[in-house]
Amino acid sequence: MTRLRFDLIDDNKVNQSEIKTLPGVLGAQMQSEQFQIIIGPKVNSWYEQIVPVLNNDGVQPAQNEKTRKSLISLFMDTVSGVFGPIVPAIAGAGMIKGLLAGLVALQLVSAKSDTVMVIDLIASGVFYFLPFFLAVSAAKIFKTNEYLAAAVAACLMYPSLIDAAKALAAHQEGAVSAFWLMGVLPVSVFNYASSVIPVIFSILALSYIHRWVDRIMPEVLKTVFTPTLTLFLAALTALVVIGPMGIWLGKGLALFIEGLFSISASFAGLIVGAIRPVAVLTGMHHAMTPIALQNFSDRGYDMLMPMMFMANMSIAGATFAIWKLSKNRQDKVVTLSAAISALLGITEPALFGVLTRYKKAFIAATVSSALASAFIGFFGVRLYGYILSSIFSLPAYIGPYFIWAVSGVAIALVLSFSLTLILVGKEPDLIIQAENK
Repeated sequence: MTRLRFDLIDDNKVNQSEIKTLPGVLGAQMQSEQFQIIIGPKVNSWYEQIVPVLNNDGVQPAQNEKTRKSLISLFMDTVSGVFGPIVPAIAGAGMIKGLLAGLVALQLVSAKSDTVMVIDLIASGVFYFLPFFLAVSAAKIFKTNEYLAAAVAACLMYPSLIDAAKALAAHQEGAVSAFWLMGVLPVSVFNYASSVIPVIFSILALSYIHRWVDRIMPEVLKTVFTPTLTLFLAALTALVVIGPMGIWLGKGLALFIEGLFSISASFAGLIVGAIRPVAVLTGMHHAMTPIALQNFSDRGYDMLMPMMFMANMSIAGATFAIWKLSKNRQDKVVTLSAAISALLGITEPALFGVLTRYKKAFIAATVSSALASAFIGFFGVRLYGYILSSIFSLPAYIGPYFIWAVSGVAIALVLSFSLTLILVGKEPDLIIQAENK
């Protein structure tokens, strides 16, 4: 992070030209309905000094107060804010995971070796336990207790729930689809590992529940009973309402995608390519994998995974463009790491750490993903076995569709890179001055 971001009551009172002349300020601009001051690597020091000075108590909104953000802009900003602090962990784990996938694909190491198991443990831990990271980060965004947030995430990640979900998925004898609270309230059995949207919305609910409980609780009982009642109600809301709702949205997405292929493969590619980046952003992309696996079982091939491959390459191309445009050393290191991870099949660092901050780059990646996926769908590109969607997976396409698979990758990378350069290239926040080198 290199910028101070302000949500202003009255934009007209800002003197941008004067702010730009202040010592240490590398630039200033209005972007995404926020006023941003570009500082560089010393931004944390500036933040710590400016926060105590700010005081909004008693300030009345100006008559020409700006309108509220659109839902899409608000969602993107919230996701970016939640993931911002945990980008280093995701980027590091993503790079390790991507490199490991490359080594396995090149058959330099055995996929079943202890070495791969240990390295995968290091790389996958962050993604598996992502709900804990998200809970703490979201608690800061929604201004609620971080430890209560972690406790809610722990309920979603409790082994009994996850084991029951795995047993249900494996159709084991005696597996249950729900636990019943007092024989009345169903707690649906789902695996929330690596989930995104259920956790973020659960912590949003926690913030409101906590404030409500604190308001009605007598002062003498607050210390003990406010956290007790808050945790019980918030965890119950997450387990009974929010969590299952997020999972069912993912299942609905899966059914929708299956229906698209019955119409036209190229049309399915256009839609799947467009929604894939958003699906990863919300955590609903996991719903696509079972479709692909079922296709391998029923037909012996699958056309969905190649489209997921195109989406990954589009995300990589857009992220490489941001890396090229950025002049800030710290930003370039993080962005390059995220771009390489996306190229190797791990797109979370690129999406959460880079593209949510640059919405036009996200749009470029989405458009490119849609067009590249429609292209390979038209020519019937398919896979005959499950493989990670990385640049190293290209040999798996060798056969009658290989030339079209390579062409699709080229379209995805070049188009997303070029569109991002065009759409984002003129934005002043990417032109960081030489002092930051």
